[in-house]
Amino acid sequence: MRAGRPGAASTILLSLLLAGCAGLMGANTGGAPAGGEALPAPAGPAWPVRTRYNVDLWLHGYAMITNDNTQIPYYKRGYRDRMLALEQKAGVSSKLLEQRDQLQSQLTATPQMAGGQFLPLYFDSWDSMQRGIDAFLRAGGDPTRAVDQPTQVQIAIIAASFPTAADRTWLRTFTLALMDEGTRFYQSYWNAQQRERSPIIVALDSLWTRTYLPRFSTFLHHSQQGQGELFLALPLDGEGRTVVTNAHTSEIAVDFPEAGGDPKDVIYVFAHEAMGAIAGRAVTDNTTPADQRSGAADRYSSPAAVRGGAMLLKRLAPELVQGYEQFYLQSAGVADTRGNNVDTLFEQTFALPAPIADAINRQITTVMSGI
Repeated sequence: MRAGRPGAASTILLSLLLAGCAGLMGANTGGAPAGGEALPAPAGPAWPVRTRYNVDLWLHGYAMITNDNTQIPYYKRGYRDRMLALEQKAGVSSKLLEQRDQLQSQLTATPQMAGGQFLPLYFDSWDSMQRGIDAFLRAGGDPTRAVDQPTQVQIAIIAASFPTAADRTWLRTFTLALMDEGTRFYQSYWNAQQRERSPIIVALDSLWTRTYLPRFSTFLHHSQQGQGELFLALPLDGEGRTVVTNAHTSEIAVDFPEAGGDPKDVIYVFAHEAMGAIAGRAVTDNTTPADQRSGAADRYSSPAAVRGGAMLLKRLAPELVQGYEQFYLQSAGVADTRGNNVDTLFEQTFALPAPIADAINRQITTVMSGI
């Protein structure tokens, strides 16, 4: 899943996004060790694999209040129920749990605020994110009221998802609730998960940096995704999160496999996310304006990205295609593929009109040739 462009602000380098004002309402709790990062893999020349507390905490908050009924869920199936069970077992009652119904109701009624899921990918830590949100709230969402360009950029990006006074009130409530959630439960849970899943990071150093990233390099370069960071996020599954901070730098969050899980899952979701823009163009170019106005075209966006990821892997890493298809079938709730032709089941589950599928394939060819 790719973020909508919040105006020209999204083209500013990420380094401009790290300044802000005082901490949110003067508070500073729930920060992560080492400036908000943990367990980074050894960084290669491009696309290092990392984890980041603010990404996980923010997505956790959204997962706890989102009505998730899409074909590929926004978050791991059953995530909210598992977290509620863990918090109940720990005797935790945070503001996020107490205010969940209120937050969920307004989020459901204001779909634009769903774009707020992408905000942590613009910030390097929970502290810097708090400062950016605080600056946004103090400015009433108006970038011109900021005293410097970096803060103006922050405010413009946040305002794209929270443009009204009611939205800003929701954002304040949500952020304070997350601060409380982090203090009471999520910080300790996150730290434990980083330790438990650290072997995944080690496995990815070889699998991704040494084996598969070189295979992706031509495609990434020609599709203007040559540089970026790949974040492993605990709440995510097959639907990642992608923001583009300039023409050649992307931030992509994907699922963090369970301890003992398959690190190739990370590569599957990366392929899906890397194809997001191309798949989106294929849908737009092969649907009518009426389809786009009615929302009919939107129904093809998710299957187009899923099918596009498989098409890309057929070119770059054909040995991963069957695993990719099985991963996304499972993500879509098709748990048992025994006795089925996986390719056929995959295409049936993620059905696309032939013109869209053909357009995705042609565009991959064009990108790989550097045209």
